[in-house]
Amino acid sequence: MNDMTDRDTLLALNQAFYRAFTNRDAAAMEALWAETLPVSCIHPGWTALFGRDAVLTSWRDVLRSPSGITVEARNERVTLHGNTALVVCEETLGDAVLAATNLFAREKGNWRLAHHQAGPIAPARADLEIPAKLPRRLH
Repeated sequence: MNDMTDRDTLLALNQAFYRAFTNRDAAAMEALWAETLPVSCIHPGWTALFGRDAVLTSWRDVLRSPSGITVEARNERVTLHGNTALVVCEETLGDAVLAATNLFAREKGNWRLAHHQAGPIAPARADLEIPAKLPRRLH
């Protein structure tokens, strides 16, 4: 496959991930995750989860909680690394914005989700000044 086709596929899969999240669709979420490759997930504020069973159990729990919040991806950037690819983006959940990394890997010729991690982004602060010249020693 060429890079443009892969990029389009990965962006579509990334969107499908957030659609499953918003729609609370556990079956659609499960279909995105790799079946034989090792998978992992770090939800905001959680410890790392390893293995398909643990990851999918966590997603079923997350999707069961009533929130009614639309989860959307923006500023998506695809980076291809052979048979793996990263989609780094921002997640919007209501007023909250998180940074997210979704790792996809080829499994039996198809791109599948192998890792998801999201965490809060510090709000921009207008009162912080960036020095014109950085100090020679930072620590």
